[in-house]
Amino acid sequence: MRSHYCGQLNETLVDQTVTVCGWVHRRRDHGGVIFLDMRDRDGIAQFVVDPDTAEAFANADRVRSEYVLRITGRVRLRPEGTQNPNMPTGMIEVLAKDVEVLNTAVTPPFQLDEHGKVGEEVRLKHRYIDLRRPDMIEKLRLRSRISHNVRAYLENQGFLDIETPVLTRATPEGARDYLVPSRTHAGNFFALPQSPQLFKQLLMVAGFDRYYQIAKCFRDEDLRADRQPEFTQIDIEASFVEENDIMGITEAMIRQLFQDVLKTELPEFPRMTWQEAMDRFGSDKPDLRIPLELTNVDDLMQQVDFNVFSGPASADDGRVAALKVPGGAKLSRKEIDAYTKFVGIYGAKGLAWIKVNERAKGLKGLQSPIVKFMENIVEELLDRVGAEDGDIIFFGADKARIVNEAIGALRVKLGADLELYTQEWAPLWVVDFPMFEADDNGRLSPLHHPFTAPSCTPEELKADPANALSRAYDMVLNGTELGGGSIRIHDQTMQSTVFEILGIGEEEAQEKFGFLLDALQYGAPPHGGLAFGLDRLVMLMVGAKTIREVIAFPKTQSAACLMTNAPGEVSPEQLKDLNIRLRQKAKAETAAE
Repeated sequence: MRSHYCGQLNETLVDQTVTVCGWVHRRRDHGGVIFLDMRDRDGIAQFVVDPDTAEAFANADRVRSEYVLRITGRVRLRPEGTQNPNMPTGMIEVLAKDVEVLNTAVTPPFQLDEHGKVGEEVRLKHRYIDLRRPDMIEKLRLRSRISHNVRAYLENQGFLDIETPVLTRATPEGARDYLVPSRTHAGNFFALPQSPQLFKQLLMVAGFDRYYQIAKCFRDEDLRADRQPEFTQIDIEASFVEENDIMGITEAMIRQLFQDVLKTELPEFPRMTWQEAMDRFGSDKPDLRIPLELTNVDDLMQQVDFNVFSGPASADDGRVAALKVPGGAKLSRKEIDAYTKFVGIYGAKGLAWIKVNERAKGLKGLQSPIVKFMENIVEELLDRVGAEDGDIIFFGADKARIVNEAIGALRVKLGADLELYTQEWAPLWVVDFPMFEADDNGRLSPLHHPFTAPSCTPEELKADPANALSRAYDMVLNGTELGGGSIRIHDQTMQSTVFEILGIGEEEAQEKFGFLLDALQYGAPPHGGLAFGLDRLVMLMVGAKTIREVIAFPKTQSAACLMTNAPGEVSPEQLKDLNIRLRQKAKAETAAE
């Protein structure tokens, strides 16, 4: 129906006749001459309709915003003084000789160039309108380029694109499953995959050696800016590899991706142990663009007569950490109170601080409600954090987990608020993760998943599981975990040992993972892999604030689709087919909420 897209029109087509289809972006009537800005996925171009072409003019006269048109006309240069060099098609216009209205449109719920004035709920309800915005088109175009680039790279490296099932069985992988009732097996349920983890391991047992998939995954968990109930994963697995092999392949892939798509050369990927990341940044995904670090001061705070500090400093699970902010003494009390409230989100009971006004004056040069409790160690404290005039020092004192989360988050917030970023991109590898983490009752659970290989023997793992390290690795970029992976357990003895430590008995293990355990008996090769969050990757590369901006049809924070009103009720007949009966009380309570 057309010869060109709107965005393809330029000076090389002057005096040629073109046919273009698209939507009316804007209509202007200038003294009897109608100007139409028409838009498609490639851009916007200007069309001129004058009264000499009576039928075309009559059609143009009745069109409104978002009408769908097909226009045929001659490309010409715009008159002197009306050209727009900042617009790809800004040097030309099309003198229309035929205007055909392909479809009309009611007034849209918002103008595309005024989307910022409406709430996200309105835009998500009418997502098909929101997606017409040029910046949304560009984000999804870039997403398509990223997917294509990744596929080309992995295919070139000998990886095979293999699909794995979406209907599978529930297995514990860290989040709640989305369950699908079975009609043919009454009372039984499928689960949507949280990841293709077990299937990709089975593909390695089957001998496919190198597998990848851009896979849909599903997790019923609380949402945030970089989470959705359904998300897309770049899943990679290979046999006969060690950590350096997978890390080398995937780092090269990300480097090439940034070079090809953004024309950006990423800096060096440093390697940092999990323990070092937690000690220095309070996070296992530190944003290295921010030149602030946590400093351990447990030994100093054990010497003060102030239980708020000395208590956590002396406790086995406690920590006291200091965060020096250069130039931070200029922060007002109102701003400090706001930061105190912020760390409270993470369980911190307060936020102690010291302003260093004039260090040469000793205690008199310091401003703080707590400095009177630490006169005996204050000079050593200032030396340890490298404090200078004009700095502020924040303190976190509590269980190590709370201090890390609260002060680690404060570090990131200060970096953003005070614009402390030192570079555009800061990648790194985090390695040597703990194998397990303990809850408040001391019960161990896998930090990643129960198929991650430990970096020790089964005997050593049994002897001291709480301090065992895993062969896991995460790629982090600008404080976001882009992807995580590990070398997997390929030995049945080791897998059984891990299950035993986790309190999973033989019967339960066979019920939940029997197919994997059986497969490990038939010559499973050493293997490992890594999975990238495609949505997060695209979010970072386009500079979006949430992954909802780079997913065509995302869910809200409450895991609902405003456009389709999903999730929704189903008919009694459908429930009967599935052998499901809803309790009326539960249904009424849900409706009331």
